[in-house]
Amino acid sequence: MLHQPIRMYHELASWWHLLSPPEDYAEEAEIYRAAIAQNSSIETKTLLELGSGGGNNASHLKTFFKVTLVDLSEQMLAVSRKINPGIEHLHGDMRCLRLNREFDAVFIQDAIAYMTTAKDLRQAIDTAYIHCRPGGVSLFAPDYTKENFFPSTYHDGTDGDNRSMRYLEWVHDPDSEDNTFLVDYAFLLKTGDDVRCEHERQACGLFCQAEWMHHISEAGFEPMMLPFRHSESVTENDVMFVGRKPSVP
Repeated sequence: MLHQPIRMYHELASWWHLLSPPEDYAEEAEIYRAAIAQNSSIETKTLLELGSGGGNNASHLKTFFKVTLVDLSEQMLAVSRKINPGIEHLHGDMRCLRLNREFDAVFIQDAIAYMTTAKDLRQAIDTAYIHCRPGGVSLFAPDYTKENFFPSTYHDGTDGDNRSMRYLEWVHDPDSEDNTFLVDYAFLLKTGDDVRCEHERQACGLFCQAEWMHHISEAGFEPMMLPFRHSESVTENDVMFVGRKPSVP
């Protein structure tokens, strides 16, 4: 979604599940499942996830839905297939994907952050609308809006078979007047006794809640903003957005 491939999702993709273990997603996947089920006007059996990455959410959501996963990175799709065998994986860009079919629900989690302009954001929401069945919902779960953004630093990592990863994540916003923030990552990658260090900077989109509601409405959805309550939430201001597609008269 950026002009240059993001190294984390390409050359470093094989490390993804050490950076972000699938088992850590159980609680938030249940939050997303409940939001979809409680706000849809139809029974939700099929789910399209755009920007599905390493398939961590899908590893939990596939229990409840027939899931189709789409990502821009072939390497991340390969990672996802290892934990989600038998699920449909498709290569595509959420801004312009057209599958010529509809799903009961469409879901975009933090990959929506790579929409760094209003045009990109609107295109991704339009894609969700086009693929959403009437009466169904699309769920958008950005990490931040302008109202709840705050600079922060995180560190974590896990051990695997003969490989380990530790990382530092630094979230900051050099220009509070624009629609982006930056995330710098430092990775320590250990194979056997050898350790190497890698750095990557990512630019992410940052929009106010009114902009989110406007774009969701303009796409044709009935927009809603819901609280996001997770046991590890740092603030009580985290939100997610739902667009319900009007039912056919």
